[in-house]
Amino acid sequence: MTSLTNTRSDEQRRLSIGFLNFGHALDHYVILNFPTVVISLQLVYGQSYGELIALGTPAFVAFGVFSLPAGWLADRWSRRNMMAAFYLGCGVSLIAAGLAPDLMTLAIALFALGVFAAIYHPVGTAVLMEQAVTRGRTFAFNGVCGNLGVALAAGMTATLVQILGWRAAFLAPAAVCLVTGLAYLRLVPDDVRGGAARTQAADVPLMAWMAAAIFGLFIVIAVSAGLVFHIVTVALPKIMDERLGAEVPLILAGSLASVVFLCGTLAQLAVGRLIERVPAHLLFAAVAALQFLGLLWAAQASGAMLLVALAVAMAAIYGQVTINDLVIARYTADAWRGRVFAVRYFLTFLVSGVAVSAIALLHGRGGFDLVLGMTSLIALGFVVATAAIAALVNNVEKGRARVVAPAE
Repeated sequence: MTSLTNTRSDEQRRLSIGFLNFGHALDHYVILNFPTVVISLQLVYGQSYGELIALGTPAFVAFGVFSLPAGWLADRWSRRNMMAAFYLGCGVSLIAAGLAPDLMTLAIALFALGVFAAIYHPVGTAVLMEQAVTRGRTFAFNGVCGNLGVALAAGMTATLVQILGWRAAFLAPAAVCLVTGLAYLRLVPDDVRGGAARTQAADVPLMAWMAAAIFGLFIVIAVSAGLVFHIVTVALPKIMDERLGAEVPLILAGSLASVVFLCGTLAQLAVGRLIERVPAHLLFAAVAALQFLGLLWAAQASGAMLLVALAVAMAAIYGQVTINDLVIARYTADAWRGRVFAVRYFLTFLVSGVAVSAIALLHGRGGFDLVLGMTSLIALGFVVATAAIAALVNNVEKGRARVVAPAE
């Protein structure tokens, strides 16, 4: 009987992780298809790129702001039910966007999409941390799925727009979200009573002053990471469209953007293996430095070398996400992880609205040379913060090793 129960438990765990991985891909896909749709809307409405991309600002702000109540509600109520709300809410919002009769209605629908898309990261990450057996590989693969969603957003959206029109770019993923949400409700059991059973102790406890210092540094990281992540991912389709020249069709530009995004997928697979051999805090600092160098290179490069530079930057941008979550989880109790991840993603995605506005402002004043140059300066702050965390955590781990060693 015990063996049968364990088998069912393992099956449910794998099923839950499978939904979380697919949900991560969906989350990034649906929130990032609008930047490609915008290129087509320029022809439909006769407005500039800067004016139209600004319509996405409320959605990206909601993507950050609503992660806070999502994480709190998931810890207090049900993480499973919140994930169901993510799937179904995104589906309904995408239908509203696809059927929008004017730009104002489209902006409102995108805002609603941002509200529901905000659920995934604080809630899904907490569930994944709870369900994972080998955290490094599990988080790496989950990150790969999210990166795959980003990568497909540019290419698949461009294809849908080219063949079926811009409305189909919203309606097609809406159907996928609704079907997935219904399947999730049917196949994944509820966890309404699971909150009380979650542990109140962190894997590695910290002294109060050190916890406060690391928390402060993670605020710097969340803000800088959010700005870098969203500036690059939102602007990339337009960078390809603009810098490759007017003779390059939209489908090819979108496909090349997808290739650059896929470099992040390969990097996350590598990070998933490296994190089992290299201390997470040291790897975190190294990847942050690579991100800065890649962006600085991209600001100066052109032609084929621009693609290589962006691929390096994208690999580091997505590689750091996996390490970031694992470092946070190591020092946070399970009972609080939903709320802690909510704060992390609140800050990371709140600045996405600033990122969209910054793209519009900087692009108008100096093109993508200025956009990428300013982004590399922001990434430099990321390098300083991760280096400081590496120094603090290294002291904690050394002290922990001295305590454990005599017992061994």
